[in-house]
Amino acid sequence: MNTCKVCRIKFEPSRPMQVVCGPLCANQYAWREKSKAEMIAHREDRKTIKLKLDKLKTLSQLLREAQVVFNAWVRERDKSLPCVSCGRFHSGAYDAGHYRSVGAASGLRFDPMNVHRQCVPCNQHKSGNVLEYRLGLIQRIGLAEVERIEGPLPEVKWTKEQAREIKETYKRKLKEMKNEL
Repeated sequence: MNTCKVCRIKFEPSRPMQVVCGPLCANQYAWREKSKAEMIAHREDRKTIKLKLDKLKTLSQLLREAQVVFNAWVRERDKSLPCVSCGRFHSGAYDAGHYRSVGAASGLRFDPMNVHRQCVPCNQHKSGNVLEYRLGLIQRIGLAEVERIEGPLPEVKWTKEQAREIKETYKRKLKEMKNEL
């Protein structure tokens, strides 16, 4: 006795390898199998299209995507800490605030010591609240590290490969951090 793959009733197969009880179930089974094959093919097509679209992305698009993932990682890393500038905890939103801006020091764009959890009022409404940020930064990472960040740095020209690598690295780190909880 076999169980029909469609209607789940017990039946006695009349042919070897028979998986359905009769013609009606055979028709439904054939459509179901065809649908599965189409779904698999569609999934593969989508993967191919996604890879092709990723290759067409501009450097600025890739850097923006990497920045979003990096900022999410910074906010997760610092979630138990107060705002680096004003030192408050509040129920409002937080940004990943750069001490030295991306425009001023592109090489520090993805430097974890240059980016910390900062409340929206300090980051957006007070233009980064830089004086208070510096004081909070010295407490967190020390004067020597702050001076390194403030020192002269070479201009960095990011590549597409670097942007993709940064995005994947911080996506993995963020996932690991969230899984530890």
